[in-house]
Amino acid sequence: MNPWINAEVLKIKKWTKSLFSIFLKAPISNFQAGQFTKLALYETNEKKKIQRAYSFVNAPSSQNLEIYIIRIPNGKLSNLLYNLKVGDNVFIKKHAFGFFILNEIPNCETLWMFATGTAIGPYCSILQEGKDIKRFKNIVLVHAVRYKNELIYLPLMKELNTKYNGKLKIQTIVSREKDKNSLLGRIPFLLKNKIIENKIGLDIHCDNSHIMLCGNPLMVKETYFLLNKERNMTKHLRKKNGQITMENYW
Repeated sequence: MNPWINAEVLKIKKWTKSLFSIFLKAPISNFQAGQFTKLALYETNEKKKIQRAYSFVNAPSSQNLEIYIIRIPNGKLSNLLYNLKVGDNVFIKKHAFGFFILNEIPNCETLWMFATGTAIGPYCSILQEGKDIKRFKNIVLVHAVRYKNELIYLPLMKELNTKYNGKLKIQTIVSREKDKNSLLGRIPFLLKNKIIENKIGLDIHCDNSHIMLCGNPLMVKETYFLLNKERNMTKHLRKKNGQITMENYW
């Protein structure tokens, strides 16, 4: 059983017209960094809940919950969530879901974390919690967005970079405008031409690297096929170790 329980809205941070973070207080069960939950509300004048899956941004040890959400123009739930007020309630699942967690990642020299858009959330949770990090020599966090004003969690990423004192390397990517601090393009193209690796100063190789992919299903699919074909990397399974762990973000 995984019942719905009430979560109280503590704050809504509206970053842009389409990006926002919701901060909640709820007596959920313990979860592992990288897992996701489900939020739900009743549609206006309807008796049926609208529900969607969202990842935690906060570390499991945090007192309150943080969810990073994209507002879909015609999306029923995202617009209802966007318009919530402090003190309102939203339904949340008691227990978290998912295996996009470090416990499922085999030992390797360099762990690469690739995210598009709001899929930066699970990595923020993992890196803020900081457990099971020592077994990786290097961690590379790559966040790709369309426009530079969508790099909402870059300040947190920079704080984490300082926290890990050289172990964590950060690279941002912007696909639709130039930004002097970011690479320009899409993740598959930048990997195919080794632009990301050259910028970071580390190589992606099946003998020393593990890849985590989270975000746009097209990015996940294209990147997986590229790495499988050109780097001989395979999907990681519990019964058979590979070098790629994937999670689609919608």
